[in-house]
Amino acid sequence: MNEVVIVELTDDDGVTGLGEAAPAATYKETPAGVAEFYQRVDVSDFSFDDIPGSMARLEKFAPMPAAARCGLNVALVDGAAKRAGKAIYDFYGLGFREGQHVTSLSIGLDTPEIIREKVLAAAHYPVLKLKTGDPRDKENLAALRSAAPGKPVSVDANEGWKTKEQAMEMLEWLAADGHIKFVEQQLPRTASREDFIWLKKRSPLPLYADESCHTVADIPFCAECFHGVNVKLVKTSGLSMAYETLQAARRAGLKTMIGCMIETSVLISAAAHLAELTDHLDIDGNLLITNDPYLGATAKNGIISFAQAPEKLGLRVSERK
Repeated sequence: MNEVVIVELTDDDGVTGLGEAAPAATYKETPAGVAEFYQRVDVSDFSFDDIPGSMARLEKFAPMPAAARCGLNVALVDGAAKRAGKAIYDFYGLGFREGQHVTSLSIGLDTPEIIREKVLAAAHYPVLKLKTGDPRDKENLAALRSAAPGKPVSVDANEGWKTKEQAMEMLEWLAADGHIKFVEQQLPRTASREDFIWLKKRSPLPLYADESCHTVADIPFCAECFHGVNVKLVKTSGLSMAYETLQAARRAGLKTMIGCMIETSVLISAAAHLAELTDHLDIDGNLLITNDPYLGATAKNGIISFAQAPEKLGLRVSERK
């Protein structure tokens, strides 16, 4: 069971900013740890009028879970955009083109039989993401293809291939499929720079960093070792750094995508506001749960849209009635 922590910050004028902390076990974070951290924070230090200063003042409470920082940052940006009378995508000067942004739907590790069932159920999604790094990888891709021949698929190796030689063998196998768009995090984040560069030079498919890319500080390394980056708000600690990291990646000539963990529509909608900075989206975390308490951006047939969003300003998110 995945648990998240919802953040609300309200200023003296009654403007409320909404955020979400979605702790990831990958980074040894827990909801209890986030909640404990929030109990130590003095919210009087924060202001919707000074997001950089508010985040800087947060440092006096360090160390802190990245998810906790994310929840506060998203709430600050939401409040600031509402005070400015704008949706977040306009607050950042990006805009949002309806009908142009497609999210993939993730197919997790499972038996080939379950993989096939999941793919059939996802027939209305135009792009899939297949998780790999399992002894049954080849059987699982075959099961996917039996249900969706020719459908575009990205692959997330999840650090599952332990050597560059193993990764190269798997990349050549995947390339033979003919419809694989790119592969994420083909080696463990602890692999050497030399191994990443070796693989990038030889790979028949584009390679994207996931666990190897957290913030803007990682972009120089990623530009050497990958063709693109997967930016997640839970890794960047919120919208502010995600925006900066995506901009830096584009300047470095990297392809960009936004990913997610298992999240509610609060954090998924926050990510959707940055869609204009991306080449790909994988923001399906709210589609993988049945108890989302919020309404925001929708993903009918994989198309991310704010057309039916209940609010006009900030995150454009509200609680379900």
